[in-house]
Amino acid sequence: MGKAANGKANGNDKSLISTKRDEKNGKIWSHLRKRWLDETPEERVRQEYLCVLVNEYGFALEQMDEEIDVTGHRGSGHARADFVIWRTAQDKSDSKNPLIVVECKSDNVTICREDYTQGDNYARLTGARFFVTHNTRETKYWRALHDRMPKTLEEIDNIPHADASDKEIEALIAKLKVFKEDEFAQLLHECHNVIRNREKLDPAAAFDEIAKILFVKVFVERQLRDFKRRENLFTVEVLERQLGDDPLNDLFEKTKREFKVDQIFDPEEEIRLKPATGKEIVRRLEKYNLSATSEDIKGIAFERFLGRTFRGDIGQFFTPRTIVEFMIRMLEPKEGDVICDPASGSGGFLIRFFEIVRQQILADADRQYQEYKTSLDGKKLSDAKKAQSLRDQYDEIQATIEQKQEGSRLWNLANRCIFGTDANDRMARTSKMNMIMHGDGHGGVHHHDGFINVNGIFEGRFDIVLTNPPFGANVEPGDVILESEIEVERSVYRQYKEEYGDLYVDAQARVRALKEKPIASLFELPKGEKSKVKTEILFIERCLALLKPGGRMGIVLPEGVFNNPSLTYVREFCEDRAFIRAVVSLPQETFYSSGASVKASLLFLQKFSAKEQAEFDKKREQARKEIDAKYAKEIDAETHRLNAAIDAAKQARDAGARKAAQKELAEYVRAMDAQKRAEARVLLKERFAYPVFMYEAEKVGITATGEADQNELYPNENTPPGLEKTCVELYREFQKDPNRFFVNGSGE
Repeated sequence: MGKAANGKANGNDKSLISTKRDEKNGKIWSHLRKRWLDETPEERVRQEYLCVLVNEYGFALEQMDEEIDVTGHRGSGHARADFVIWRTAQDKSDSKNPLIVVECKSDNVTICREDYTQGDNYARLTGARFFVTHNTRETKYWRALHDRMPKTLEEIDNIPHADASDKEIEALIAKLKVFKEDEFAQLLHECHNVIRNREKLDPAAAFDEIAKILFVKVFVERQLRDFKRRENLFTVEVLERQLGDDPLNDLFEKTKREFKVDQIFDPEEEIRLKPATGKEIVRRLEKYNLSATSEDIKGIAFERFLGRTFRGDIGQFFTPRTIVEFMIRMLEPKEGDVICDPASGSGGFLIRFFEIVRQQILADADRQYQEYKTSLDGKKLSDAKKAQSLRDQYDEIQATIEQKQEGSRLWNLANRCIFGTDANDRMARTSKMNMIMHGDGHGGVHHHDGFINVNGIFEGRFDIVLTNPPFGANVEPGDVILESEIEVERSVYRQYKEEYGDLYVDAQARVRALKEKPIASLFELPKGEKSKVKTEILFIERCLALLKPGGRMGIVLPEGVFNNPSLTYVREFCEDRAFIRAVVSLPQETFYSSGASVKASLLFLQKFSAKEQAEFDKKREQARKEIDAKYAKEIDAETHRLNAAIDAAKQARDAGARKAAQKELAEYVRAMDAQKRAEARVLLKERFAYPVFMYEAEKVGITATGEADQNELYPNENTPPGLEKTCVELYREFQKDPNRFFVNGSGE
């Protein structure tokens, strides 16, 4: 986290301290207040961080204070900072403005913007130049902008150490830690160019080398964090001190071992760069701390880099983050939902699902703790007993959300709820890497054809399916189901059979029965095994099949699917299996920056429950029977007339008349079948009627060139002026009361 400081600095004797506990009496020692305190979870976080400030940053106890009222003489009420740190002990004695204010939170609390604002207020009240928000989940550092309006927050890389010079402090203040997504994306692009120019590699191969080095960086930072290692091995300085011809590849070997079970790299794979090129990439990346960087920033930067790198090279187009965010919000994921993206690309939908549900779990854990804490207020307990009760409850709640603990809420989220697959091996690897950077969930992501079952991905299993499938390509009759795509190791088969039961067994049997047959034979929508079919058409059916009854689905589709007369059968296929909940039309330029020019819309469906499907099927059959009955006499009469004409032509041996009558009969039957289907569909829609939310968006948060833009899709800081409600907000109102959106049957 920082460098340790021993000996003398600022004229104060610095000695290491440790957290002291009296477990028998439930006490924890405050080195600053020099007394035993009741060990509440919050107090534990505070005293442990004090050790970090002393041992790693080198601050002396004499230049710090704890739990002090920062309002002073201002009379604005009590506002107590956990720690206030002065530049020197003399500054503290002279009541000068402090250098740093620290605000600690318990681990169950997810640090939110309000906490940053509180720290900002404390820094302003005291005149401090830095403030810190901390719990053991995350620590963020900020510079206090005293010449700017409150809540003008700017995150920085770190706080100064005790022995920092004035020049070092000024440099740190000037160094924004949260490298903006554009800055990091540009850095990755520069690294990409270095590799291409020096090694003469094509764009995709150059990306592979960057991916390896980024994984090395992730591995080293994990080691620094998990094992409290002080020396960062991911620096040119350290690499140059190592023995051997290629120390970077030595680190890569350790990295491969770390991620072996994830099957990200082949055992024989190595970084295929000249040592000098590898060092140059390390030099450019070493100053950034990925593990301490906002996951959102990393994700945006990484995906922008991906889009820029792969656009047009391998036909991979990435869904803009604003569209991912909107589609996720429309489906409202919750804990326990299981998600799949059968064309996962860089993993955007899966990552955002993980982030949102993780936030829900942590917020719920905090709610449980705070409710328990409040419940103790009305009880006659000593402070010691209250602290003990809080510790017990806190530890009990923590056990339920420890991500490394099998069976915990976060473990289940990361290991049992997130699945994806991509037919491109490079994208599958990229998706795994992206998810690891975001906190995990990558174990369910596979390199595999999204149309074919693999491991935990099979029909009838998912609460949510979200995808942006490839457009325009065809599945050809020659694309068949290969043994290599459906073979499953016995141990894996037993594992999934035990976990999912007959649903899994039946799904595997269906695919095996069609081995060596065309992939299209797995589906109902293709009109024949000998015809090719658009991939987006098959993905619609695949996504519906993957859903559980009642499951929700969001898919990006070319607009032709919604209005092309030749695709009516596709729309009816959806209507026969699911509620059309919403259709949101996107601007033409939405995907320009990703390299796609097709105008697209978003389709949101909810698969029928068993009861709803039975009701729909019953009404569909009734409608068919009524329309059949309506035309029965007319059809009987006309077919009788035409059959008589055919018979007469046969008797007269008039081949021309016979063929003309047969043609007329065939055309009549086809025309009447089409008319009956159309009328039965109209009747069915009247009897199985429900409202559909329709919205045409103009501003979706991204310009044609990929720049940030106004966004009317969901609440954000950049909504168009005058916009009263975003699309998501209108949809929520529509769900509660669709009638208020209509006047005399026409939309408002």
